[in-house]
Amino acid sequence: MAGKPDHSDKDASRIIISVDAMGGDAGPAVVVAGIAMSADKNPDIGFILHGPEAELKPLVAKKRILDGRVAFRDAPDVVTMEDKPSQVMRNGKGTSMWSALDSVKQGEAAGAVSCGNTGALMALSMLRLRKLPGVNRPAIAILWPSLNPQGFNVMLDVGADVRADAQDLLQYALMGTSYVRNSMDITRPRVGLLNVGTEEHKGHAELKEAHSLIASYADDAQFEFVGFVEGGDIPGNVVDVIVTDGFTGNVAIKTGEGTASLMRTAMRDAFSYSILSKMAALLAMTSLRRLSKRLDPRRVNGGVFLGLNGTVIKSHGGADATGVSAAVKLAFRLAQQGFAEKLAARVASSAALTQDNAASASRSADPAE
Repeated sequence: MAGKPDHSDKDASRIIISVDAMGGDAGPAVVVAGIAMSADKNPDIGFILHGPEAELKPLVAKKRILDGRVAFRDAPDVVTMEDKPSQVMRNGKGTSMWSALDSVKQGEAAGAVSCGNTGALMALSMLRLRKLPGVNRPAIAILWPSLNPQGFNVMLDVGADVRADAQDLLQYALMGTSYVRNSMDITRPRVGLLNVGTEEHKGHAELKEAHSLIASYADDAQFEFVGFVEGGDIPGNVVDVIVTDGFTGNVAIKTGEGTASLMRTAMRDAFSYSILSKMAALLAMTSLRRLSKRLDPRRVNGGVFLGLNGTVIKSHGGADATGVSAAVKLAFRLAQQGFAEKLAARVASSAALTQDNAASASRSADPAE
């Protein structure tokens, strides 16, 4: 029988996160280790863990910090990385991913975290949670380490959908500003549209159309549109939100992860080259640890699905316990802030603004008016 969350007075105020224990590259043991790290750092978090209960219970029992803080939902099937989203939508009801999303839909949990197949997770999220009214294509937003005072920029979309027309890019800008405004306390976020150059004549027709659209909404939606930005601006300090299509965004994030890994390896090799370099490494150990932490992609693991009736966090499939813990922390923080409700209100407001602007444009074009 599936366990239920502890409803004692001590635990009643805990924020419950629904976690898909299966589907990641390293298996459920790493996921359990990750939620144990989160539990150790945060007494106000609890979990509903989804997967084969007989396999999960012994793993959880080994982590004393999880005593009384995990409920189980037995889900015998797993969505693999090879499964097609269309197949999962038809036949995925018994999977841990489906079960994890259902806990959010039923109000048992404030958000869901999964390391599983991105396409399947997005497809099931839209099926079970539905899109917010006014959203055509949901987007995945990620935190990118940057030179800004807040330490991060937000980029979207990074892989929910490889396509995006001008209206979609406008919607991404509006959702991205809501994310930054609520998660980073930036009242008037700066938004940039990713392109091959900053000049307004560059880029394909849909980008130019999106440029005009986003610029026209900036004042009413209370953000600053800086125009086109380039790849070098992604970790820079000229914008807070970078808007792009899912194809470009996914290539960018994978390139960034690979570059960070290369730099970490190159530094390790350089400081272990000779006796003198090893001595230098000892003298610079504190600074090197700080730099290594800043370049560590695990600490910003977790992409937020924006545009859904609920919070869903996609963790990297190859995440270790530190990465899983970071994704859980993100889900917890967004739940604490009531982000899902604020985003829904923001999208509804932008939809009304879109209708007002369209009506104004129609009246202007009507010679009888």
